[in-house]
Formats: sequence, structure tokens, C-alpha cells
Amino acid sequence: MQDWLEQSAAELGRGIGAGAIDPVELTRTYLDAIEAHEFRDRIYARVTADRAMAEAAAAAERAKSGYRLSVLDGVPISWKDLFDSAGVATEAGSALLKDRVPGRDAPVLRNATAAGLVCLGKTHMSELAFSGLGLNPVTASPPCVNDHDAVSGGSSSGAATSVAFGLAACGIGSDTGGSVRIPSAWNDLVGLKTTPKRIPLQGVVPLCEKFDTVGPLCRSVEDAALMLAMLEGGKPADLRGATLQGKRFAVLQTAVLEKCRPEPLKAFDDAVARLAGAGAEIVKIDAPEVAQAMDLAAILFTTEAYGTWREVIEANPGLMFDRILDRFRSGAHFLGHDYVAAWQELEGYRARWNARVAGFDAVLWPTAPNLPPKLDRLMGEDDYYVTENLLTLNNTRVGNLMGNCGVTLPTGVPSCGILLNGLPFQEERLLRVAAAAEAVLRAD
Repeated sequence: MQDWLEQSAAELGRGIGAGAIDPVELTRTYLDAIEAHEFRDRIYARVTADRAMAEAAAAAERAKSGYRLSVLDGVPISWKDLFDSAGVATEAGSALLKDRVPGRDAPVLRNATAAGLVCLGKTHMSELAFSGLGLNPVTASPPCVNDHDAVSGGSSSGAATSVAFGLAACGIGSDTGGSVRIPSAWNDLVGLKTTPKRIPLQGVVPLCEKFDTVGPLCRSVEDAALMLAMLEGGKPADLRGATLQGKRFAVLQTAVLEKCRPEPLKAFDDAVARLAGAGAEIVKIDAPEVAQAMDLAAILFTTEAYGTWREVIEANPGLMFDRILDRFRSGAHFLGHDYVAAWQELEGYRARWNARVAGFDAVLWPTAPNLPPKLDRLMGEDDYYVTENLLTLNNTRVGNLMGNCGVTLPTGVPSCGILLNGLPFQEERLLRVAAAAEAVLRAD
């Protein structure tokens, strides 16, 4: 049963369907592993054992009677602590929301439950989701699976580590500036950033609703495709026969390579070479609109974040980690007409970008330009915290600004990911390409 903790969600689902895995035993195995783990309280904010066992028992009955709700019926997963769950605190990693208990599940959680997925509990995260590092001295900072003295990436820090440490088959997170892709990359997972507005945000604690997205952090592209379908009640992408033969990849040169440190850059270059060796055409492109859009990031993200949270924050600012507080407050310095103009400008850049990359199957760049920073140094050096947080989000933020979907894949080098980016609402097409790329990168 220990190997269940290392299997993908799809493998576990197939095992349940074949009668080889009992959902009750599977869920108990996960709950026991969580309880015994040295980082339990740094990964899980709350474990919903009673709910999990009740859902597992129902899944077991369905499996016996041959009426499973989906291919993942009975598979246990975790949820970032910003998805409302009925009767269980949802605090978004912040003392400002302490003891906030919603009365009903968020629609995405309801969809997953309707598909038979088992809810193990809520995972820790960056405070109000406003950091790419995963450092949260207010609640907890999950460790990176590759370096326990380093942060795990955020803001979906616990979502990633719950999977990486074998404490969930999949984690559900959110991504506003990189919060699914960064922790996935640093913990050697597959992470799917969805297109804004594709998955409903009702019942999800917001950061910047114009950029907020929901997505899975998991062990395989197959899992990502299945989870996307479970979250929105749809049909999963067909990954059969996926190949790189005849595929065209653009490698973005603008804004995402010059700040990369040697290890992530080398891992990326090596991964691109392997994809080319498998039949993909590689074309280097420059995109001035990306650099222009990046100049708008501060006003677009911080203004909306502070506008959303100003009253709550200023009622009790002393409850916040001071560096997160400063980042929110930076949004107070922009004028309303400048914010509107910035959005209008961004829409123009998005149109140019989409036209530029329309002929490619994906656009590639390194997921994160750096490796996970050490937790103690982040806490002890203010300037280091600021520079590392901004650097961490540099590459992923491009996808959010452009409004695209994206998939990060492990390169085979610890904590180094390669990001495949697709056009808005083209997740199924991108997942097929990512499945083919994953097969090549794992084969090596």
C-alpha cells in the first residue's frame, strides 16, 4: 500500500476501477501518512478526516456496484486553503480571516465531489496568495521536497508539497502570477495554469479576480487533464497518440531568459534540445509587447489586490506579515485613471501576442529563473526577500499578463521546470502537446 502514495491519480483511479484498490483503504493510507509525517503541520492547515472517510466509503460502494462517477472516483486529493469548504475554516493563510467558516463548498469543490474525489483537507499557502515564495510566518511555510531548508514556492505551497511528499494524489491550487506553476516546478510536479474565467471563482478567496485562475498540481499531464475535467464537470482531453513530430515550438527571448540563473537556464536549454531531438521544430522569437506588458505589472496586480482587501487589511494591519502588508499597500499609490489606461494598454499587447504566437503549438521558457531560496535567509534579509520574490514570479507572470494557459513540466533537474504556454481556452490542445513533451523528458 505504500506505493499508492507514489502513484498518479490516474493510476489510482484505474486501480479502483479494476478492483485492485479499495477507496477506504487508500484514503486511510493517505490519512495515516499525513498524521505520521514530520511536516504534517507545515503542509496541511486542516485535515478533514471524517469527510474523507465518508466520501471514501461512498466511493467503495459505488465501485462494488459498478456505478463509479468518474475515472477518479475514490481518489484522495488536497485543496489550497482558499477554496470554501462547508463547515471547515477557510482562512487563505491569513490571521485576518481566522475562524472564517463558510456554509457551503465552492463550486469547484462541489464539482470534484460530484465526480467522486475524496477531500483530504486544506493546505497551507502564502498569505492571501500574494507571494511566489511560499514563505508564511503567520501560519506555516512548507519545505521544498528537494531542500527542506528552502521554501517550496507559492502561493500554492502546501498544495504542491502535499503531492511531492506523498500526502495527496493531487493538489488543487490557484494561480494569479505563478502560484500553481512555481511550486510545481520547484517540487518536480506538473502544474496547469488555466485561462482566466475558464473555471468559476465563486467560493474562492480572491486576490486579483481579473488574473485569478484555478488549477491542479499533480504527478502527470494525464492527471492534469483529468483534474481539469473534474473541476469544471467536463470531458478530459484525449491524450492518446500525442507526438512531437511536426510540432512547432517558439522559444521566447524577451524578458524571460536574461534574468535566469545558470542551473534553471541550463536545464531549460537541455530540455529544449531533447524536444528538438524528438521531432519538434524550435524557433526563437522576440516579443516587444511582453516587455511592455511587464512594465504594467505593478499597477495591474497591486491596485486590484489592495482595492479588494484594503478595508479588511487596514482594520487590523498588525495581523499581517509586514512584507506582504507592504506589497498590498503599494497598490494605494496608483490613480484610478492610470489603472484603467493600463488595462486598455494590456489588451492591445495581448492581441499582438496572440497574433504573434498563433502559428505555434506552444511557446517555451523556463518556469522559474531561480532555485528555491533558503527560508532563514528570506526571513533575515529584507532586500533579499524582495528581490527573490520578484525574480521568482518574473517568468510565470508573462502568462498571466497575456491571459494564456500554461503547463509546467519537470526537466529532470531538481526544482527546474520548463513552461509550455498556449492560447486562451486552448487547454486541451496544450495538454496533448505537453503529454508528448512529458514522454520525451521522462524517457531521458
